[in-house]
Amino acid sequence: MTIPELTARDSRAKAGLPSAGVGRPRPRGRVRRMVTYAILTPIALAWIYPFLWMMSASVRPNGKVFAGLGLFPTKWFFSNYTDAWVDAEMGRYFLNTVVVTFSGIAIVVFTTATMGYVLGRYAFPGRKILVAVLGALVFLPQGYTIIPIFDLIGKLHLDGTLFGIIIAESGQAHIIQLLLYAGYFRQLPKELEESATMDGAGFFTIFVRVFLPLAKPVTATVVILQFIASWNDFLLPLVLTLSQPDLRTLAVAIYSFQGENYTSYAQMNAASTISLLPVVVVFLLLQRYFVEGIAGAVKQ
Repeated sequence: MTIPELTARDSRAKAGLPSAGVGRPRPRGRVRRMVTYAILTPIALAWIYPFLWMMSASVRPNGKVFAGLGLFPTKWFFSNYTDAWVDAEMGRYFLNTVVVTFSGIAIVVFTTATMGYVLGRYAFPGRKILVAVLGALVFLPQGYTIIPIFDLIGKLHLDGTLFGIIIAESGQAHIIQLLLYAGYFRQLPKELEESATMDGAGFFTIFVRVFLPLAKPVTATVVILQFIASWNDFLLPLVLTLSQPDLRTLAVAIYSFQGENYTSYAQMNAASTISLLPVVVVFLLLQRYFVEGIAGAVKQ
């Protein structure tokens, strides 16, 4: 650097001005960013295209649903939503899904947070073996458990009730949610627990008032995971509502649009759009906490 350049830099520093070149993006970084956008934009469009096509098909006449792959129909039939909501009684099934989903979320958050707190904060014989077994259960397909769940719900005389569906949805082995809580609680400092114990707080007081409020990111993650799982679950509600069609959830009700001789694809897409919009809204509202919860749980 020459003497005039050094003098100019010192003068700008004394005046409180940024140095020349500061704040300007480097050409190499700009090119890298443009290449990244050029690659990811088509991938993102291809990823969301089925969802956009479904929304487009929901406002087409039933005979024109598969007329093309375009996203802008020539005629807009918003009556498909009215027919799906009123005539197909999607409003009732939507309410059933809301009750089952949010009741299941409350139960799953409490049970997995409590078990995760014990698993993450307390040392007991066989804990590593238990964690290994729980990790192995992640790969167990749901189809293997549907028969014992159905048998248990029947023996409890809860078949044909929404409460039975809630218990079946929330009583499964939610391994990922449990391990997320355990990993997050494990990394919190011991001083929090020791201080609360010195103040005379017991197990549940420490858990509810100290640790659970600190686990808001993980709780948001568990809420999203359980919301998506319960809201979109098909097999378990289908089996438990075979004798009670009025208790169907949205996923099962959408399947009922497919008949033996006739299928209303337009109304099916309208009902699918109604079903997916709450999932998108919940994820957009909690996505920041979702990322924080995943990152905080795996950081050791």
